[in-house]
Amino acid sequence: MMWSWGEDALARLATFLGDRDLVSGPVAARPIGDGHANLTFLVTDDAGRAMVVRRPPPPPIPRGANDMLREARLIEALAGTGVPVPAVLAVGQEGDVLDVPFYVMSYMKGVVFTDATPPALATPPVRRELAEALIDTLAALHAVDWRARGLEDFGRPEDFNARHLARMTRLVAGEDGAPPPAFAPLAEWLTSNVPAESGAAILHNDFRLGNVMLAAAPPGRVEAVLDWELATIGDPLLDVAYFLASYPQGDGPRTPTEDLATALLEDGYPTREELAERYARATGRDLSGLRWHTALVQYKLAALYEHSHRRAVAGVGDPYYADAELVARFLAAGARAAGYAPTAASA
Repeated sequence: MMWSWGEDALARLATFLGDRDLVSGPVAARPIGDGHANLTFLVTDDAGRAMVVRRPPPPPIPRGANDMLREARLIEALAGTGVPVPAVLAVGQEGDVLDVPFYVMSYMKGVVFTDATPPALATPPVRRELAEALIDTLAALHAVDWRARGLEDFGRPEDFNARHLARMTRLVAGEDGAPPPAFAPLAEWLTSNVPAESGAAILHNDFRLGNVMLAAAPPGRVEAVLDWELATIGDPLLDVAYFLASYPQGDGPRTPTEDLATALLEDGYPTREELAERYARATGRDLSGLRWHTALVQYKLAALYEHSHRRAVAGVGDPYYADAELVARFLAAGARAAGYAPTAASA
C-alpha cells in the first residue's frame, strides 16, 4: 500500500461522513483489496457502522484513468438493473476531504477469493454454480440499456476496437509514436486484423474472479461486482475475452491475471469453452471472432503493466509492478492468442 490515512485526514473524513448521517464520532480505516489500482478502505465508527471508501492511487495518474466521479456515476446508473452493485452513499469532490475525489459505498457481506475456494463453497457442484453465476452476470451487464440509464456520453462505441488499440499503444509509445520493440509484433498483428464491433454495451473492462464478491454460502451466486474504474461503452466481446483470458486452465504458462484466479483450477469449475457457450446462448452473440479480442486483452494488459512498471521503477508507483517479467508474460500470451510464435523480446 503506497498511501494511508493520517490523523488529520481521518478527522476530516469523519466530519464529512457525519454531516451525511453515515457515522457518529471518529472513524477508523483499513485497506481492503489488492491495492494495485484504486485504493479501497473499510471505514468503521465506534457504533459498528461500516462502509467502503474508494480513492485513486497517488499521482501521477494517466489522463482519463482512476476517475472516481465517473466510477460512482456508473454504479449509481446500474442500481436496479439486475447487475449486483453496492449502493453509492456519498461522493467527495477534490478538496472536500482529500486532494483527490473519492466516493463512499455500502459495505457488502460476502467473499472475495483468488487462490482457493472458501471451504463453505468448495464442492464441485457449487464451484460450477459460481463460475456460471460469473458469466451470467457478465451477460446481464451487456444486456443493460445504457442509453436508458443516462449513459449516452459514457463512451464512444463507434470504431471502439481500433481506438482502444491505439489508446493502449499511446500509453507506452516512444516520442515517435511507435510501440516499444517488444510490443511491435503484436501491435502490427492487431492493427492488421481489427474486426468490426459486435455491438455496443457497458463494459466492466476488468471482469475477473478477484473483482467480484460472491455469496459466502451455497448456492453459488454473485453478491456484487466491484472495481468499475475502467468501465466504458464498447464491444462486449472485449469483456468476454478478458474474463476468459483471466480464467486459468490446465498446466501451461499463465499470465499475471491468471495467477490472480488460481482457485479456478480446482475440481468442478467448468472450462472456458463451456462458459463461452453459456454466454453465447444467453446473449445470441457470435464468439467465433474472439481470437482478436483475446490478443487485444493481452496487449492491453501488457501496456497497462508497462506503464505501471515505469512508475514503480521511478519510485512513484506500486512495487508489485517493478518486475518486468509481468509485461513479458502478457506479450507472450498475446502472441499465442494471435497464433504466431513469440519473439525473444516478447517471450
